[in-house]
Amino acid sequence: MKTVVHKADSRGFANHGWLQANHSFSFANYFNPEKIHFGALRVLNDDIIAPSMGFSTHPHNNMEIITIPLSGELKHKDSMFNDWQSVRPGEVQVMSAGTGVFHSEINGSSKEYLSLFQIWITPDQENVEPRYDQKIFNPDDRKNKIQTLVSGFDVPDSGSLKIHQSARLSRIDLEKEKMVQYKTISENHGVYVMVIHGELELNGQVIQSRDAAGISESSQIEIEAKSDSEVLLIEVPMINLN
Repeated sequence: MKTVVHKADSRGFANHGWLQANHSFSFANYFNPEKIHFGALRVLNDDIIAPSMGFSTHPHNNMEIITIPLSGELKHKDSMFNDWQSVRPGEVQVMSAGTGVFHSEINGSSKEYLSLFQIWITPDQENVEPRYDQKIFNPDDRKNKIQTLVSGFDVPDSGSLKIHQSARLSRIDLEKEKMVQYKTISENHGVYVMVIHGELELNGQVIQSRDAAGISESSQIEIEAKSDSEVLLIEVPMINLN
């Protein structure tokens, strides 16, 4: 088993005034040669966006993009003929950029800040037809148990959103002193565990709010909550992107 711990205060940070961005991996003007990616996971940005502000129209291609709002309201529009779509906490959005797509993302509120995670995963096939989807997930379904949000198209699971990669994104809300065992898709996969809030003991390693741990070469991970905790798990194949 291999474990790499990324403490919250070791992330890249950018203050753009309207945007406060924390980067788990090298992104834009933040570069750390030891934090380029974790397997197929290329980007995990923890963003806070000011009211009525956001990202103007810009392009993407050949990337699987997942957005998870934590508070506030995200509005999304793209070149696939989608009007402005509202995405709120409890929902997850996926977009396969494929052959190319233009999109815009803004804070849909004129008063409240928007907090979200944006995740980029390298696809297992390039130049697919762009697609968009979003889904509501009941938070009761992740109380002390794993709730799958996103999985690969090869998984016959109608309850999760789909992307072009053998990946799995999950959430769990663990009460203090509760434990769960997470089984990986294969030992060729790794799991990047982000503590949204709380404190965990993860295979003997203690991590706290916004800390993360990447675990690979293991078929099972033991997660114990040291306090009431919300957790995001991103499982990806441990491919080399260099």
